[in-house]
Amino acid sequence: MTSDENPQSVVSDPVGVQLKRAREKLGLGVEDIARAQHLRPAIIQAIENSEHTRVDSELFLKGYVRTYASQVGLDPDSIITDLDRELEPLRIEREQQQEANPLVDIERRRRQKRRMAKILVWILAVALAGYLGYRFVLQDDSAPVTEEAPEQTSGVQSEGDQTGGDSPSGSEAPVTEDAVEPEPVEEELSAPETESVSGDTVAEAPPEPMAEEITVEEPAQEPAVEQPVPVVEEPEPLVENPEEPVVVADTASLEMTFTADCWVQVSDADGNRLVASLQRQGDRINVSGDAPLRVVIGAVDAVGSVRFQGETVDLGDFRVANNRTEFTLSL
Repeated sequence: MTSDENPQSVVSDPVGVQLKRAREKLGLGVEDIARAQHLRPAIIQAIENSEHTRVDSELFLKGYVRTYASQVGLDPDSIITDLDRELEPLRIEREQQQEANPLVDIERRRRQKRRMAKILVWILAVALAGYLGYRFVLQDDSAPVTEEAPEQTSGVQSEGDQTGGDSPSGSEAPVTEDAVEPEPVEEELSAPETESVSGDTVAEAPPEPMAEEITVEEPAQEPAVEQPVPVVEEPEPLVENPEEPVVVADTASLEMTFTADCWVQVSDADGNRLVASLQRQGDRINVSGDAPLRVVIGAVDAVGSVRFQGETVDLGDFRVANNRTEFTLSL
């Protein structure tokens, strides 16, 4: 009966009692456990007395308890499961307090507005890219028109040259006719030779319409030379459009090394947790996110180095309480 009742009593005992019993069984003191985790003995005593509110956050509490369980030879996962059951009433109470606090609702709305602003920026960027691509396609389609226009002008000029070369003979015809026309009037009374002259003038008369048609066609083709001018000037605004600014979120990088066990948490500007875990000796983390970055370190003396945007950060510049510090890194 005793062996059957012992497991039930162990399971029903609080997490702090289980850890304390295992510690005393190994002959370890509170100072030994606290020294291994770089914590104050008061924190270990608070865990053993189930005074969970004395630890700043549930995340740190679970990290301390998991390490404590590993030190005394208990199953960390089983201990964390029991701890979740003990923390459930505290979570409910904390959520009720947050819902009653108007500042929490205001902060939530601010985050939603920031997300909507980012979405709108991306939509505008995509729309701008699509517009520029559409204009680029139109520019490619209009390019052959500008090239064909000079060819047409050259064709018109060559035709004009040909007609210009033929025009002297045609233009001379009416001059000779005008000079010959008075002659038959004077010679009709004297000799029949005027008939041959008048016959020649009649034979030379037909070229007149050809000269008139050529002179009429030349001005008709002149507008074709002037049409390409507005087509070439249209694409000029395309040079200015790509210079419109596009808002891009600032991204910051953080690198940390550790010389001993240390719990660390890093959050970005939107409150998203980039890392939240217990780091061991020799571990290294390298994270990036939207600035500013919020950093919480549980054991300052266990941190080897901190580099933000490639520059070394001196932890001595920040306030340290009980070997713990919180600070914000901005660009």
